[in-house]
Amino acid sequence: MLFVPGNNMRMIHKASTLDADAIILDLEDAVPLTEKETARIFIKDSIDLVGSGNSSVYVRVNALTTKLTMEDLEAVALPGLEGIVLPKCESHNEVISAEKLIGKVERKKKLKLRNLVLLPTLETAKGVLNSYEIASASKRVAAISFGAVDFTRDMGTSISRDGSELMYARSRIAVAARAAEVQAIDTPWIDIADRDGFVKDSRFARQLGFRGKLLIHPGQIQTVNEVFSPSQGEVEYAKKVVDAFQTAQAKGLGAISLEGRMIDIANYRQARDLLALAEAIAEREQSRKEKAQS
Repeated sequence: MLFVPGNNMRMIHKASTLDADAIILDLEDAVPLTEKETARIFIKDSIDLVGSGNSSVYVRVNALTTKLTMEDLEAVALPGLEGIVLPKCESHNEVISAEKLIGKVERKKKLKLRNLVLLPTLETAKGVLNSYEIASASKRVAAISFGAVDFTRDMGTSISRDGSELMYARSRIAVAARAAEVQAIDTPWIDIADRDGFVKDSRFARQLGFRGKLLIHPGQIQTVNEVFSPSQGEVEYAKKVVDAFQTAQAKGLGAISLEGRMIDIANYRQARDLLALAEAIAEREQSRKEKAQS
């Protein structure tokens, strides 16, 4: 999910050509206060353009505490917009407040009700501690994400190379998202020049249970797509697990051995989920190729 400053039309135009799963047009931190209205106009006029690529379109509005959220929503809530990124979310009540504002705008503009999803970003100690109640606060919540820069600022520390100060927060958010049956999206990697560190950090995030990553530079897209997609070896092994376990079930067996490993129902479900993800990625790639050819 790539952030694009809402006041930069050149970057917005480029975003329509990129292979990110989602483009987040930003009205918050990337846009100075004096540029907010310009950014709203640019985003309003660009949602169709950005959506003409192969990416879902989101907008990061300003936090509820700024009192700018409603103005943002009234400007950008349009057909073609997938969802709203809610920054610095700290509680269940904030999700409900955002949901009410979105509903009000949908009704005012006669948009399809409950169509826009919410992606709260947890960027403070309070937000991290309340991660499950935030993730489960509304059916609009499709994912929760982590913002490490503001989190470390809140904690009075800074981001280190090994990220040890983020371990608890990342783990809690990933577990909370899974418990609430929504996706967990990891924090951006800030050091754009350190590709090796970025790859390592992305792999670690996937291992923790995150399903993707917030990005701040187009050059990071390919790496994240590769890291968070099942490898060919993983897909082939998952197919073996599914086939072998289904055969065993037909014989009345509850667990089997495959290539020296015990396989039970939990392994079978995990393999089935991995194949579903691989299939969804393949369908997206096919759609991207068809759009490029048309």
